[in-house]
Amino acid sequence: MFKSVDAKVDFPEMERDILRWWEENNIAEKYMARNQQSDKRYSFIDGPITANNPMGVHHAWGRGYKDLFTRFRTMQGYQQRYQNGFDGQGLWIEVEVEKELGFTSKTDIEEYGIDKFVTLCKERVQRFSDVITSQSIRLGYWMDW
Repeated sequence: MFKSVDAKVDFPEMERDILRWWEENNIAEKYMARNQQSDKRYSFIDGPITANNPMGVHHAWGRGYKDLFTRFRTMQGYQQRYQNGFDGQGLWIEVEVEKELGFTSKTDIEEYGIDKFVTLCKERVQRFSDVITSQSIRLGYWMDW
């Protein structure tokens, strides 16, 4: 009566297949364009993740809720921006770069060179923005990346 289901499902492979199908068929782009002519507007500002480390489970949980609200509004015909961003400023980025360099005081930063230190902070933000974007795509979080 029912179609048999494999008892040993390869979920990571299934995920890759779905993501590949979405990409090959431009599903996210079609989804985001579906209400472009709508007079109804909905805007949801996503409190940005600090681009300092890979996304934590608490970030993924929050993104799931945010995605739920934006998808619901899309289904209701609202036009949206699907805008994402990252917090690229902050103490925690500096703290992690200080750890990487083995610094123990702010004087170490001055001796190293503030310009070089800031460059390393910017590189860290870019590196983890890319990681978090990739993780978000794997979650099925559709944005105008």
